[in-house]
Amino acid sequence: MNPAEAATAGGQSKGTLRVVQLYPRDMNIYGDWGNALVLQRRISWHGYTPELLEYNVGDPFPEGVDIIVGGGGQDSGQLVIQDDLQARAGQLKELAEDGAPMLVICGLYQLFGRFFKTRTGAVIPGIGILDVETHGTDERLIGNVKVSTNEFGDVLGYENHSGQTTLGSGVRPLGTVAKGTGNNSNDGHEGARYRNIVASYLHGSLLPKNPAIADFLIRTAAERNFGSFSPGNPDDTFAVLAREHAARRPR
Repeated sequence: MNPAEAATAGGQSKGTLRVVQLYPRDMNIYGDWGNALVLQRRISWHGYTPELLEYNVGDPFPEGVDIIVGGGGQDSGQLVIQDDLQARAGQLKELAEDGAPMLVICGLYQLFGRFFKTRTGAVIPGIGILDVETHGTDERLIGNVKVSTNEFGDVLGYENHSGQTTLGSGVRPLGTVAKGTGNNSNDGHEGARYRNIVASYLHGSLLPKNPAIADFLIRTAAERNFGSFSPGNPDDTFAVLAREHAARRPR
């Protein structure tokens, strides 16, 4: 057992961090649930106690949320959750403005924006936390991606989306695409950053290959909750191997 896990098991936890996965029944494609599992493990490795919760359509919204994680889904999945997401918009906006760290991938990246207009012309309204808009197209952006970022170094993942997202002035890109396409086929940007939100099209899952992002979410949650972050000694052996393998893969 890792020393941080042993400390947690022995009652010497530095505190509890609650991770809420949004809509895993409908928005959990290409292994996005793995992002929540990585957070659960790394929280333990840092010596804190993880509490992993699900939020699905119609559930009571958890209290005391420390980290929000949301994944991607088909257009049909977005239609299933859209009314419930709108009903929770106020709570999610309040958390975002208060600095709660969030990771939203693909479909929930789109719905955290202003709207998603499908290729057939139907408009699925977003909740407007992110100043982005998405338009469905006949072009599918698919393949391995490498993104150069100032915050997290190279970010590696896999994209598969036909929606193309344009950033407004209220957000900045996560990074610049070095391999792959990213938000759209025009501007060379991938993802979006606003306050402590990381938004991205990258599946894979994202966090197993990008522990720097996972640790940013954990550090930010601990600082927000406890006033400071005391890091542990996470085991990055497999993350390093996964990154090396992903970096060698062709587009």
